[in-house]
Amino acid sequence: MAIEFLVTHSGGFHADELLSSVILTRLHPQARLIRSRDAEWITPAADRVIYDVGRNYDAARQIFDHHQKDAPLREDGQPYSSFGLIWHHFGRDYLRAMEVPNVDIDAIHASFERDFVLPVDLMDNGALSPSAAGPLLADLTLPMLLESLKPVFDDRTPDADDRAFDRALIVARAFVEASIARKAAKRRAESMVQAAIAAAGEGRILELPMGMPFRSAVVKAGADQLLFVIHPRESDWTLTGIRRDEDGFALRADLPEAWAGLTDEALEAASGVKGAKFCHNGRFIAVAESRDAILRMAELAVQAAETHPAG
Repeated sequence: MAIEFLVTHSGGFHADELLSSVILTRLHPQARLIRSRDAEWITPAADRVIYDVGRNYDAARQIFDHHQKDAPLREDGQPYSSFGLIWHHFGRDYLRAMEVPNVDIDAIHASFERDFVLPVDLMDNGALSPSAAGPLLADLTLPMLLESLKPVFDDRTPDADDRAFDRALIVARAFVEASIARKAAKRRAESMVQAAIAAAGEGRILELPMGMPFRSAVVKAGADQLLFVIHPRESDWTLTGIRRDEDGFALRADLPEAWAGLTDEALEAASGVKGAKFCHNGRFIAVAESRDAILRMAELAVQAAETHPAG
């Protein structure tokens, strides 16, 4: 029987059922989303998927709650929320609906589970505090941002929660789809970067056909000799450094100190390169008007880095 109803609880909402709704409404666009705690709705039936309500987890009966005494746990003991359960059972179907290539589905499913789903699940279960993000960012974590879309306490309009849920669902959908799109794009970029690394050989400069994520492919390839990356933009070319670590800002090599903060004629004079246009004061990116100009800047940056290597 076709799924006609997607059932979650009424009242105030949290990130887990919102994000679950993103997945399920994509897979069952014809289904009606019901927010209720009434027994007639939260009792399993062939025409519905029930989630974050019902105090039962039984995939065969299409009910996915995590509030019961024997709440479901991952193999490593970490708790599920309804989002994690829905992703576990329906995530791969969702990725297919998003037209992710079959060859990438398992990798993106696992990556999204690790980077996006698990933090939401842990926070929903009280196993992770928003404060883990730091005092400046605690209120800017995705679960907190989504919950900030709830009605204010003194909004007594009868359908306030449902209207707020509908608005929040649009926001939640945008974040999920953007995350999946980035991960799929990163997989596409990886093969392009690998080809460029092969073309670079033992050279220090990696030339890419356009801007794209490159660091993970560089690390995976063990291309430790690479120091800088160049690629075209709409009307000019850029030169960037390569970060040493995924989470840090330190580069394998900085651009020359004499270029820092300069533009146009001043940068041309400092670098000796006609067509040099800009170098960031942080010395991690420079811009030139042509490939020849940016390649020359990259060569000079390599020479400077080899003469005065980073500590």
